Amino acid sequence: MTTFILVDSLNMFHRSKHVAMRNADIDMKIGMAFHIMMNSVKMCYSKFQADHAIFCLEGRSWRREYYTPYKAQRKIAQQAKSVREQEEDKIMFDAYDNLVQFLNEKTNVTLLQHPEAEADDMIALFIESHPNDNHIIISSDSDYMQLLAPNVKIYDGVQNRIITVEGFFKDDKNMTPLVDKKTKEKLVAPNPEWLLFEKCIRGDTSDNIFSAYPGARLKGTKNKVGIQEAFSDKGSGGFNWNNFMLQRWTDHNGVEHVVKSDYERNRTLIDLTCQPEQLREKFVSTIKEKAVPKQNKNVGIHFLRWCGTWSLENLAKTPDEMARILSKPYPN
Repeated sequence: MTTFILVDSLNMFHRSKHVAMRNADIDMKIGMAFHIMMNSVKMCYSKFQADHAIFCLEGRSWRREYYTPYKAQRKIAQQAKSVREQEEDKIMFDAYDNLVQFLNEKTNVTLLQHPEAEADDMIALFIESHPNDNHIIISSDSDYMQLLAPNVKIYDGVQNRIITVEGFFKDDKNMTPLVDKKTKEKLVAPNPEWLLFEKCIRGDTSDNIFSAYPGARLKGTKNKVGIQEAFSDKGSGGFNWNNFMLQRWTDHNGVEHVVKSDYERNRTLIDLTCQPEQLREKFVSTIKEKAVPKQNKNVGIHFLRWCGTWSLENLAKTPDEMARILSKPYPN
């Protein structure tokens, strides 16, 4: 059984930059992002005795064509930024592109990217195509909790926590369970199936995916079925499921919606196993094409040179471990 590290590269890079102090300059933000990403990989390699690192990259998402509002607000927010902020973003993207080029040309890690896929598509389908292996997802994106399984864990290098089907844990030697800051009780272990269902009903404001049933109660009343009751009845497709799914509501434009139709739309957008079949075939084909051993030499030397380019002094102090990780090719 092989243990893979799956890095949601752009997510980690851009979330990591916010860890730097508010007044930090652009060089410090880039350095912080590189340090957190590489140290996350190094930590996961050691803690989970990993065999190979895979960096998953973004393409232009097929979801934009499937659902026009998808992430449309992000373009507006980008345009609203000041000239200085846009210039800083360009510098950050250039640094990220340099990282990708280094990983692709000078190391033996695997890079997965398809022009129509998001990184989470590639991660989900890689896991699906390697069901007998272990997978550690490095990301701070909560969407990956739907993929949790006995052989799938999440490491959030920004919050220094590990998420498994058993619960939420601090990244320390003892895997200390995390507690709720208000109640001081241990955080309840995530239920991937429930989290996915609830999100498909409520939508995702961060991605501009509208709710399938606005105002739906979590727990129903005597006269109205709630999300929990519908979920409990999902497998049998009984009264509560049908009563909930066949409800109708009218939006602000006067358009009538049926919950079931909007739920299925949201499921296609949110469920990382529900990509349209013709796209799934393309993505899986890319995984087969890219998941092959590379034979780059002198990876350690190239790593030190890359560290020097970005003044990554802390990473350069102990290059052997990182070089060993970056040198390991995809297992035959």
